[in-house]
Amino acid sequence: MAKSKTAFVCNDCGADYSKWQGQCIACGAWNTLKEIHLGAGKTPSAPQNFNKRSGFAGSTSSAAQTLGSINLDAEPRFSTSISEFDRVLGGGLVPGSAVLIGGNPGAGKSTLLLQLMCKLSQGMEALYVTGEESLQQVAMRAHRLGLPTDKLKMLAETNITEITAVAEQLRPKLIVIDSIQVMHSADVPSAPGSVSQVRECAAYLIQYAKQTNTALFLVGHVTKDGNLAGPKVLEHMIDCFLMLDGDDNRYRTLRGHKNRFGAVNELGIFAMTETGLKEVKNPSAIFLARTEEISPGSLVTVLWEGTRPLLVEIQALVDSSQLGNPRRIAVGLDHNRMAMLLAVLHRHGGLFMADQDVFVNVVGGVKVTETSADLALLLAIVSSFKDRVLPRELVVFGEVGLAGEIRPVPSGQERLQEAAKHGFTRAIVPKANAPRQPIPGMQVIAVSKLSEALGAL
Repeated sequence: MAKSKTAFVCNDCGADYSKWQGQCIACGAWNTLKEIHLGAGKTPSAPQNFNKRSGFAGSTSSAAQTLGSINLDAEPRFSTSISEFDRVLGGGLVPGSAVLIGGNPGAGKSTLLLQLMCKLSQGMEALYVTGEESLQQVAMRAHRLGLPTDKLKMLAETNITEITAVAEQLRPKLIVIDSIQVMHSADVPSAPGSVSQVRECAAYLIQYAKQTNTALFLVGHVTKDGNLAGPKVLEHMIDCFLMLDGDDNRYRTLRGHKNRFGAVNELGIFAMTETGLKEVKNPSAIFLARTEEISPGSLVTVLWEGTRPLLVEIQALVDSSQLGNPRRIAVGLDHNRMAMLLAVLHRHGGLFMADQDVFVNVVGGVKVTETSADLALLLAIVSSFKDRVLPRELVVFGEVGLAGEIRPVPSGQERLQEAAKHGFTRAIVPKANAPRQPIPGMQVIAVSKLSEALGAL
């Protein structure tokens, strides 16, 4: 591995200081020692025709074009062989794109990418670069998962110049870098994982991928808060940013936070099994595995994740508080929004809960990021507070405003159709989301105020 070289010179006159201690022999100054960076030692040459200063956006031409003369043909894509992965990416991988995937340790990032690479290597040249594990460790995991291992090229390296030199020889269509935090460049005088190293290594690899039309996957670490580690500019440099989450040991959710080639906030569901991550074709079914006897505080709502509806169960527990400051705990929901909705419930619903502990949970580990679950959350809280069981076949969605009004949500018709497909026969929805055409087998109750929704129960 090439290491950068340094020298010690006098800060006043620039003379060589390496053979003297304390005083410069040229000008006689004391304590003027300064360290300078001379660059790296001998390193492999960069791939031919690779200019790290040009072609960052995938074009090596600097000629200007009119907007109307630009070809509008769709970007060519190829499937990852995993339909849930394709959904999150917007239909498949685009050659020359850079995809960053993050997640907590043990979430399954390396496992998912290894499955993808082993399958795609059967039909195209693929290179998997591991910087955190040995080749034997990766091979053991692949054999344990029963994956085809005869075609995938493996490389254990952390020097980006070495990596691009090997890639220039193999000419792969897909490269995985696991992970970007351990990569280093000999031209950057800092430790691997530092801000400057992560930024420069990512820029170097992304530029190479775009100039050679190679699809690139970068694995990224996360902080203790669950956010992507490293400089924020890293998220601006890549084309697609995916986060693999999973508080539940059984399921993992792959969510798109940025996508230049498709819809953002798309969601893919995977089940963790002994043979790796398996895609879930009907995610609503796994989140609706309810017990035979429904308890107070349980209610089903319909979320809209990317381009499809998703049915989830919201549970609430309200109990008398023994503390001076009652607890408000939300799992899978925004804590501040729950506190706001409790204030709306008191002001416009006439229910006083300042002396009650309130606990809410979204079953299955799903994180609710939209406001369509507001009405279902409040009705579940009221159900637990009144100790009254809600009908099993009831589904509720709608946004609640500060004035107690029920606001419409996008794709109301599709949400109702998804609920009807799973056997729900009654729905409470915003008045503006009432279907124009009756949905067979479903009674829809349209409400415009919180008081109307409470009265419908």
